[in-house]
Amino acid sequence: MAKDTLERWKSEKTAAYLSAAVARAEPTAAGKKLFTGMAKAAEEQAAIIAKDFEAPSFSPSPRVQLIAWLVRKFGPRAMRPILAAVKVRGVSFYSGPVVRPGHPMPTDVEKIGQRHQTGAGSLRAAVFGVNDGLISNTSLVMGVSGAALATEDIVLTGVAGLLAGAFSMAAGEYVSVRSQREMYEHQISQEREELELYPEEEAEELALIYHARGMALDDARSFAQDLIKDHDAALDALTREELGLDPDNLGSPVGAAVSSFLAFTCGAIIPLTPFLFGAASSAIPIAAALAGVSLFAIGAALSLFSGKSALGGGLRMAVIGAMAGGATYFIGSLFGAAV
Repeated sequence: MAKDTLERWKSEKTAAYLSAAVARAEPTAAGKKLFTGMAKAAEEQAAIIAKDFEAPSFSPSPRVQLIAWLVRKFGPRAMRPILAAVKVRGVSFYSGPVVRPGHPMPTDVEKIGQRHQTGAGSLRAAVFGVNDGLISNTSLVMGVSGAALATEDIVLTGVAGLLAGAFSMAAGEYVSVRSQREMYEHQISQEREELELYPEEEAEELALIYHARGMALDDARSFAQDLIKDHDAALDALTREELGLDPDNLGSPVGAAVSSFLAFTCGAIIPLTPFLFGAASSAIPIAAALAGVSLFAIGAALSLFSGKSALGGGLRMAVIGAMAGGATYFIGSLFGAAV
């Protein structure tokens, strides 16, 4: 028995177990029907795989049991990202009813334009990256300034902090996005293989999803049967509807790393500016003023995403930065006095 065959069997049994858990926790009749059908479909696919070997008894892993408990505790909708990660089919049910296959109808104002908000998400991430660089390097520069180091030592320390932080952020972002992308690509490859092995079962799963999201069952089955004839279109639909993924937007690890590096650098360079341009004795208050103004601007910008007052958001961020910078300056001055 091939190892990948056993893994596919376990994957289907796990999907069946979790789909049944979702069905029990789902409050709507349509949702219960959908995920009961998904559990049955997964069991049938596991049976097809098991035709070629004697399947062992299935026992869900502790991780899978934990996910089932979380579904019961918090509800399937809240667990959608986790359910998608473990390949529970049909999670696009929580996107809302279907107007046309592949494009859900928004059910409230917050969902209008949700598919087109990636730019806003990127902007928000960039603002947070700048904020991280600004606060961390301001605190570092103020700390060594408090220790009364020479200007060239402060610059060296600040540049080292900038590079260390920027590379750390970039590396972390790269690994995070790369790991996520690899997981998504693995799920899509599994879906491609299943589409080739049992297209009729996959078509029925699509029909159940479309029916649960508002289409008449006969229309959903007719559409799914037509769709399954086009392998590429069927795979695209299965990826979106069963896995809840956008195959055209799985994330770029390199792009995420570069963006994170640049955002952190933009923030971290601000408190270093007066030292780089030789402001001498006035460098510390200028750096503090630049950091304060920048933090206020960042806090005001973040208020665009929270809907809160720009003035309140700016002041809060400036106060947080002032407390961090003041604390490190005081600690640094203690070390300077000790020397």
